[in-house]
Amino acid sequence: MTPRTCAISSAGPSAALKSELLAPGMTVGLYGGSFDPPHPGHRHVAQTALRRLGLDRVWWLPSPGNPFKPHAPTPLNSRIRAIDALAPEPRQVASDLEARLRTNRTITLIRHLQTRHPRVRFIWVMGADGLAELHHWTAWREIVERVPLCIVARPRIGLKARLSKAARMMARHRVPEISAKGLTSRRRGWTYLTETLHPHQSRQLRGASPSTEAAS
Repeated sequence: MTPRTCAISSAGPSAALKSELLAPGMTVGLYGGSFDPPHPGHRHVAQTALRRLGLDRVWWLPSPGNPFKPHAPTPLNSRIRAIDALAPEPRQVASDLEARLRTNRTITLIRHLQTRHPRVRFIWVMGADGLAELHHWTAWREIVERVPLCIVARPRIGLKARLSKAARMMARHRVPEISAKGLTSRRRGWTYLTETLHPHQSRQLRGASPSTEAAS
C-alpha cells in the first residue's frame, strides 16, 4: 500500500489537512481501533478529542486485525472509505499506516512515528472501553510512558474504565478534565473527557458479541 498523502502544490491546503503530511510542532491524536464498521460513536470520540485538546490532526488508524476479536475484519480499504465518508471534515485523516508497517500492535506504531517525527507531539485517543482493556495490550506500560492518553467517555463503560488496572496505576498522572488542553505539552499523563454520550457501538451494527473496540 502507498501512503495516503497529498501534495499541497497540486491539491491545495485543504487536501493537506486530509493527508499524512506532518510538520514540526504539530500535535496529532492517534485514534486506533477496528472501526468495523466506523459509526457516529467513533466520530464523537475523534471530534471530542480534536476540539477539547486543540489538536492539529486526528489520525484514524484502523487495525488490519484485532487480536481481541475472533472474527476476520471487513477489508481494510472498505473501512478506510467508510471512515472518509463518516468524517469528511478537515484535520481528520484515515490512515492505513498499520497495514503498511505490517503490525497490529500499538507500541510498534508509536515507536515508528516518534522515531520518524521526533518534533511532532502524539497523543493516543480512545473511548473508555479501550481504557478498561488497556492492561491487556502488548507493552502497555511503555505506551503510557511514551505518549499521553485522551480517554473519551462511552456509554455503560465509565465505572469499569475508571476502576481498571491501568487507570488505577496511572492515577497520579491524571490531568483534570478542565485542564485537558495542557495534556498536549506533557510527556506523559492522561485525561478523561465527558461529553453527551453517543449510543452507537460497532458490535450493535454488526450484531456481533461484545468485545473491545481497541487493538492492542
